Amino acid sequence: MLSGIKIVEICGIGPGPFCAMHLADLGADVIAVERAERAPIGAPNAGPSVINRGKRSVIADLKSDEGQQLVRQLVEGADALIEGMRPGVMERLGLGPVELQRINPRLVYGRVTGWGQSGPLAQAAGHDNNYISLSGSLYHNGGSGEPPSTAFTVLGDIGGGALYLAVGLLAGILKARETGKGTVVDASIVDGSAHMLQLLLATKKAGLVAGDRGENVHDSSPFYGTYRCADGKYITLGSLEPQFYALLLEKLCLKDDPRFAEQWNRKAWPEARRFLADQFASKTREVWSNLLEGTDVCFGPVLSPAEAARHPHNVARGVYFERNGELQVSPAPRFGGKTVEPGAPPQPGQHTDEVLSALESRSEVWRTS
Repeated sequence: MLSGIKIVEICGIGPGPFCAMHLADLGADVIAVERAERAPIGAPNAGPSVINRGKRSVIADLKSDEGQQLVRQLVEGADALIEGMRPGVMERLGLGPVELQRINPRLVYGRVTGWGQSGPLAQAAGHDNNYISLSGSLYHNGGSGEPPSTAFTVLGDIGGGALYLAVGLLAGILKARETGKGTVVDASIVDGSAHMLQLLLATKKAGLVAGDRGENVHDSSPFYGTYRCADGKYITLGSLEPQFYALLLEKLCLKDDPRFAEQWNRKAWPEARRFLADQFASKTREVWSNLLEGTDVCFGPVLSPAEAARHPHNVARGVYFERNGELQVSPAPRFGGKTVEPGAPPQPGQHTDEVLSALESRSEVWRTS
């Protein structure tokens, strides 16, 4: 779908590489400029990383004249650049947006950070959980009296960072093709994860979010939440609508139980929730899945990624796949009902000679299709 889109990625960690992979999954030609010492956090050596699938990899020292010149040459024919350095770092390297857009006025310069390019915290170190805590998006996750729980990387790095950067880049590229002028995309995880709260904020009028953590429909009602089963595994319910709630009571043989007669009687919720907790704790997740999955109760088992890869629904849709013994997730979304086939991850620096030779001979560096 993005054939012909050319992206230079200044490799870092977290949302930038994911955004570049996402665009590569969808057909963009991504050249990842990596440091020679690059290695995943906690890993003894580099080697191919699945976050680099579908990209071409070159090694460069951006502190050297040669490395800086390589980036300048690459952006001459690029639609966009992705970088995730602290504000000011790329400028000090002579590779900031002013310098690079002077070379290529159509360049969309994508910057992804935690705090943003400006503001009192712009220069402070941080990670995913820090950004979503400040943005307000962590607050409602978890139960009353419990510390807020974070979905590691998902809500901040990916949801609030990488995906907002991708949307910003594509919007900028469309505008550049219309006007001939690029722009700078400031994708802050604080901004993005705060923006993701808009739907939650919209539910306040309906009373779904009415108070502090543990006082709302999603974390205190008996019909919407997560329950522990006899085997220590978990299930989720989302029986919000009256017809789904009625079906839940029918499936659990609770239609005539007075504790469940008034779905929206908040005073009855604590006792009803305790009762359901005891009920679900009496049988295994498999038993409850056999009874409730696939019905309009709005039910889902809580699965690990490895379990999710084996679930019949995900298998039928090809959501997960395994390559070289490593579990991966297929590109999304689908187009025309078909999943895009992702490319293989390159060895670090695998395409350095190829790209340098093309630049030296002034032949075609970028793929045309």
